[in-house]
Amino acid sequence: MTETPKIVPWKTDEIIAATGGDLVAGTVDGVFDGVAIDSRNIAPHELFVAIVGEVHDGHTFVNQVLEKGVRGVLLEKDKAGDLMAGSHARRKLTIIAVNDTTWALGDLAAFNRNRFPLKVIALTGSNGKTSTRTMLTLVAEQRYETLSTMGNFNNQIGLPLTLLQLAETHALAVLELGMNKPGEIKRLAEICQPDIGMITNVAPAHLEGLGSIEGVLRAKGELLEGLNTNAKAILNADDPRVAGLEKNTPAEVLLFGLSEKADVRAGHIQEQGQGLSFSLVVPGATTDVFLATPGRFMVSNALAAAAAGYLLDIPLPEIKTGLEHFQPINGRMHIRNLKNGINIIDDAYNANPHSVKAALDTLQQVAPQHARIIVLGDMLELGQTSAALHHDVGRYAALAAPERLYLTGNFSGDMAQGARDGGLDADQIVIGSVQEIAADLITRGRDHDTILVKGSRGMRMERIVKELINTFGQNH
Repeated sequence: MTETPKIVPWKTDEIIAATGGDLVAGTVDGVFDGVAIDSRNIAPHELFVAIVGEVHDGHTFVNQVLEKGVRGVLLEKDKAGDLMAGSHARRKLTIIAVNDTTWALGDLAAFNRNRFPLKVIALTGSNGKTSTRTMLTLVAEQRYETLSTMGNFNNQIGLPLTLLQLAETHALAVLELGMNKPGEIKRLAEICQPDIGMITNVAPAHLEGLGSIEGVLRAKGELLEGLNTNAKAILNADDPRVAGLEKNTPAEVLLFGLSEKADVRAGHIQEQGQGLSFSLVVPGATTDVFLATPGRFMVSNALAAAAAGYLLDIPLPEIKTGLEHFQPINGRMHIRNLKNGINIIDDAYNANPHSVKAALDTLQQVAPQHARIIVLGDMLELGQTSAALHHDVGRYAALAAPERLYLTGNFSGDMAQGARDGGLDADQIVIGSVQEIAADLITRGRDHDTILVKGSRGMRMERIVKELINTFGQNH
């Protein structure tokens, strides 16, 4: 059984040095076993950082963590005085005050990153970040003790929490960077200081906060500005916008993609059941790879992971092994075979126009025309372009020639109009709530139907998948 990596303790003077905070109470020789922000599962010897979130303010839970025996808290300066006014100062409590606890959490993570002689790979993109990160981690683990982003911890709170799990045994960190407005990737890069930066693609996503596809490109490009000296960049040769970033970075660039100009590329892509095979080409070598996922776009993710493996000097046979260990993640092109013969393409985790079209392409590849069922929810955060982009996706869905198209959300009418304009009969389109759609699918589902389920995170389309599995059962 593998032992849990041991986290290096924190001294109070290190916390102050990292954050620039003021020691309000306690002494500089205090020691903490780790850093936590969740009052529900903090350990007594950890430092509690009171994060001010959109829903909860960690400062309201300080008394709760003190009752658990916690003896160190990091607070915002305008709220530290209230705590000192009580009796806590007499309880050997360490209080450190900062201007912004979320920023300080990032500073702690940056400090921790520099305590270890490891390499950091940071990746971002509009689509496929998590699948690419998972593939890359599997490749990296063939040769290195690797820390990887936990779940979807890819923002200004999640990324620091990942880096704060670093231990002396780690040789590599694989980190996913997310954003929905300018400046976020820049800050995340400041925190993790990447040695290798990867941009997988740029697509219409988070337009509400970024304004345009050019705004998305600029925001993703912030990663290249934050690379370490002598760092390397991995860019998508098949995405002209991303490939064009090469001229804006002094970093050595490695290109991946299907294009002949790519340094790491794929050939002879073939569907094999619910998977794909292809030839993986890296400089000076070639091997055959089988991916246990049906989406052809997943080959691009695999190439990105292979490119990183190549830069890490991982031998090609080990890169192949890592890629072939990949299994689709729940909600991300995950094929679910139900006991009544229905197949679900569970791609419900998130959606933007580019990823929905890729999922529709996959449906056409794996399912006979008479057995295609499409279930789409709204694509969120598209701003003023929302109606037009939903109409366009509806028209694209009609090209898949589904038996039925189910739509839910505020923009379902726009998608329905697009589908009708694309030639789908009105009686093939069903608009309703998640519950109504699930009930209709249960009633009308047939053996060998393939149901694609996709929508933005806020639509919680996985509820439909769960209802179908609960009703019919799943083959394992």
